[in-house]
Amino acid sequence: MNSSSPKRSSKSGMPAGSLIHIVEKKVEKKFVVAGIGELLWDIFKNEKKLGGAPANFAYHVSALGHNGIIISRIGNDELGREVIDFLEKLNLDTGLIQVDNQMPTGIVVVEMDENNQPDYIIKEEVAWDFLEWSEKINDLLASVDAVCFGTLAQRNGAARKTILKFLKMVNNRAVKILDINLRQSFYSGQIIEESLKSADILKLNTGELEVLSSLFQINPKYSEKDLCRFLIDRYSLNLICLTKGEEGSLILNDNSYCESPAFPYEVVDRVGAGDAFTAAMIIQYLKGSTLAEISEYANRLASWVTSNKGGTPVYDSAIKKIMNL
Repeated sequence: MNSSSPKRSSKSGMPAGSLIHIVEKKVEKKFVVAGIGELLWDIFKNEKKLGGAPANFAYHVSALGHNGIIISRIGNDELGREVIDFLEKLNLDTGLIQVDNQMPTGIVVVEMDENNQPDYIIKEEVAWDFLEWSEKINDLLASVDAVCFGTLAQRNGAARKTILKFLKMVNNRAVKILDINLRQSFYSGQIIEESLKSADILKLNTGELEVLSSLFQINPKYSEKDLCRFLIDRYSLNLICLTKGEEGSLILNDNSYCESPAFPYEVVDRVGAGDAFTAAMIIQYLKGSTLAEISEYANRLASWVTSNKGGTPVYDSAIKKIMNL
């Protein structure tokens, strides 16, 4: 294993030394970290859980002691009101969640296979597809330390326009994380390409890496490390986080890598585990931690999430101690 401290955004146009200096100054502060995109209910066989990668991500950022912000849109309906009630009980900021008077709150039907892997049936033409620019979003641009976005929320042109505008206008120090989230047929080569060009960090799983390998016609003999290195070089990425389920993860920057195992828990489902991984990863990244430190911290939280139902489980005393909260 080889690890070193990650570098900050080369796409900001700022010199590396300045970026490192910023990280050192911010270690003790609460980071402002946004998740922009889908907000919905995951509908299981006998219950529903709040879902959507940006919402799960922001929840875990907040649970880790920082300011997680959800930028999304819900319907003016009962499910939408339940979203706000649920988030307020978790003490999450709901100020950037828009209300749509025409479109319904999003839902996803989640079915688990024999390996506890989720399969998603995602309802189309819902409120988060029509996320629009607002004064509140504009006011957030200067204070954000990092923002996480994906491809699913860009399936509709309206939301995609808003997300890309946010990525373009956010302050130069903000780290942009692409949690690629390839779902059903809700992505295209163009959306992936433009998203990668906007990102500083890419988070994906092994299945999504295979899709990118095929889409970009990368040499089929490449190892996972080689594929990741190819993407780092092609898109000037600072970091790639490859999650591998029970096999843990692989994290790479332009000259180092770290492989870490998952931690032993009885798996209930894997919904939201990747979002928890991303949240823990970015907090450690912003603190200037080594790849090994980032990797262990993120894997510990993601592994624990798999032992719970849904993507936003309440942190118990055991996980708080493990995560040093």
